[in-house]
Amino acid sequence: MLLKLAWRNIWRNKRRTLITIASIFFAVLFSIFMNSFQKGAWVRMLDNIVNYYYGYAQIHQKGYWEEKTLNESLELTDELLQLPAQIDGLEKVIPRLETFALLSSGEHTNGMMIVGTDPEAEEALTQLQSRITEGKYFDKSDKALLVAGGVKDLLKVNLGDTLVILTQGYHGLNAAGKYPIKGVVHFASPDLNKRMVYLPLDETQNLLGANSLATSLALKLDDIDDLESVIEQLNEKLDTETYEIMDWQAMIPDLVEAQKTDAAGNYVFLVVLYLIISFGIFGTILMMVKEREYEFGVLLSIGMSRGLLALSTWLEILFMAIIGVILGILGAIPLVYYFKVNPIDFSQYGDEMANTYEKWGFDPIFPTIMDASLFYSQAILVVVITSLLALFAIWKIYRLEPVKAMRE
Repeated sequence: MLLKLAWRNIWRNKRRTLITIASIFFAVLFSIFMNSFQKGAWVRMLDNIVNYYYGYAQIHQKGYWEEKTLNESLELTDELLQLPAQIDGLEKVIPRLETFALLSSGEHTNGMMIVGTDPEAEEALTQLQSRITEGKYFDKSDKALLVAGGVKDLLKVNLGDTLVILTQGYHGLNAAGKYPIKGVVHFASPDLNKRMVYLPLDETQNLLGANSLATSLALKLDDIDDLESVIEQLNEKLDTETYEIMDWQAMIPDLVEAQKTDAAGNYVFLVVLYLIISFGIFGTILMMVKEREYEFGVLLSIGMSRGLLALSTWLEILFMAIIGVILGILGAIPLVYYFKVNPIDFSQYGDEMANTYEKWGFDPIFPTIMDASLFYSQAILVVVITSLLALFAIWKIYRLEPVKAMRE
C-alpha cells in the first residue's frame, strides 16, 4: 500500500519529479563516463609501458635493479628456466640481456637500449612481431637488429642499413659490432619508441662476452589476477638472498605515483560534481516538503503515524533516485561503448597537445573502459546520497505541528 501511495505521489507534481530525476540522471551519466575515461586511459598506458616491455613482474640478480649493470647479471640455470612448470599461474619466463650502447650510422650517433631476447619467448609476452611495420621479424640465429620507429628516425636509417654498436661488455670488456636492420617495430609508448633496439639473445651474449647470462627474466602470467600468488610462490621457491622478484609497481614507481595523482584529481572533480548535484536534489526535496506541509498536516491530523508518513516520503524520493539511476546507466552504456570503440585522439588537436602527453611516456589516445563495477558503484553512491538527503524530509515531518501547518 505504501509503495503504491509513494509511486502515485511522485507523479502528482511531474515537473518537480522530472527535475529531480534529471539531476540524478546527469550525475550518474557524468560520473560513470569520467571514471570510465580515467581508468581506460590508465589501462592503455599500462598496456603501452608494462605489457609492451616490462611485463607485470621480473626476476633479477639481487642488487641489479639499483645499479643496472651487466656485472649484476644472473646465470640462466635450469632452475630458473623450468619455473613455469613449477609455479601455478606462471606461463613463461623471457630471458633478456639489456644494456645501453651508442649506435651509429654515418654522421648520426645516439644512445639506445640494446635488448637481447629470445624471439619466440618475446613474442609470447609482448607480441613484438605484430608491431612490425617494415621488414621481417628476427630469428634466434639471426645476426640482425629490430629497431623502433623512433630510433630509425633519430639515426636517419632505413631497412637493410647497417648500424654500428659500441658499448661496454661484461666485466668491462670492450664490445663493438655491426648489424643490419631486419625490421622496424612501432611502440605506442613514445619513450620506448625512441630507444628500443632488439638483438637475438645468443648474439647479444656473444657481443657482450656474457655467455649464459641475462640481466632479467620477464614473467608472462596466465592471468594478471595471479600476480600476487605467483610472486609469493617465487619467493618461497627461489633464494631471496640471490634473486629479487619485482612487480611492475616496484619497477615503475613514477607511473604508480602519476596514477595516484591523476586518480586524486578525478576524485576531486567527482566530489565537486556530486556536491552540485546534491544541492540540486536537496533543493527539490526542500521544495517538495514546503509545498506539501498542508497535506502532511492533514494526514497527521486524521491519525496517520509520523513513521508511516516519513517512510512514504522517503520511498517517494528513493523511487525518483532509482529511476534517475536506471536512466543514467542506460544513457552511459552507449556513450562509454562509443568512446571505447572510438577513443579520443588528442594528437588531432595539435602537436603541442601530443608532445605534452609524450613527455609522460605514452601516446595521446584515451579510450573508455567497459567495467560493470563502474556502473553499479556509481549507482549505489547516488542512491545513498539521495537517501541521506531524504533524511531532511523525515526530520521535517517529525517536527511538523499539524495545526500550524494547515493554517499556513
